[in-house]
Amino acid sequence: MGDCKEILVLGGSYFYGRVFVMEASREREKYRITVLNRGTYSMAEFGAEQITGNRHDPAVLAACTGNYDAVVDFCAYGSGDVRMAVENIAGSIGQYILISTVDVYERGSGQIKTEEHPLEHRTFPGETGAYIAGKIALEEELQRVCGDRSIPYTVLRPAILYGPYNYALRESVYIRMMLTDHILPRFTDSDGRFQFVYVKDAAQAVLRAAGCRKAYGQAFNLCQDGSVTYDGFFDALKSAADPETAAAVQELPISVEDADARGIPVPFPVTEQETELCSNEKSKKLLGMEYTDLQKGMEKTYRAFRNVFL
Repeated sequence: MGDCKEILVLGGSYFYGRVFVMEASREREKYRITVLNRGTYSMAEFGAEQITGNRHDPAVLAACTGNYDAVVDFCAYGSGDVRMAVENIAGSIGQYILISTVDVYERGSGQIKTEEHPLEHRTFPGETGAYIAGKIALEEELQRVCGDRSIPYTVLRPAILYGPYNYALRESVYIRMMLTDHILPRFTDSDGRFQFVYVKDAAQAVLRAAGCRKAYGQAFNLCQDGSVTYDGFFDALKSAADPETAAAVQELPISVEDADARGIPVPFPVTEQETELCSNEKSKKLLGMEYTDLQKGMEKTYRAFRNVFL
């Protein structure tokens, strides 16, 4: 394969991982992709070799016999996931790239968080708290397991991912409301700020990190320039709509409490006290990242979901 990088993807059939495989498939002269997942959605159509099975099954991991320049782990969520992969993948691992989250940082400082900010070790309730705790444990596990075996590792910490194929109840819910119900909420009591990252940007970060010595032993925040409020988010969505839909949409002023009671998702930080923001300067400097403008990203996202809902 010459200089072609061989990459093993763990997960990779839903949102972020799916878009990564699709982006890599555009440059097949540069990347050879193997995907290990449950096979719900095969990635073979994008030129990827498919290994079907449960990543927690040592026999399935043993079927991964390539000389991998990088293993990209999109679906590690709890303690032991990284260790099991490293110990049971039969092929060689040139680099282990773990997909984490900006939510791992210690909360409440009011600071713009760089990658050197301490991680959160308090326990929070519910699924979100368990998710954050799992990612923190995995980052620490990655350092130990790969350090013991002299395997270079990299951590990518995306902010709120959005874009085509997003199955989470985020932007697609509001796009559907605009297209089918002709309404768009306008929260009357929210001053929270948050950061997005367009999924194709996040996919490009993986490609830039794979095999990059500057990325070895490093973590990177992946997030847009600046931040956005709910008002800015809704404005971007409405501006992204085609003229006919935008003209038909009526704004629905509503409190966050009433929205929740009516089943309207409120997925992002609501108050300034909940606001936690990060710096993307390190990813720009070391990986050469450029981030898609929110309006342009929402326009592409709207067009993708419009074809789904109409």
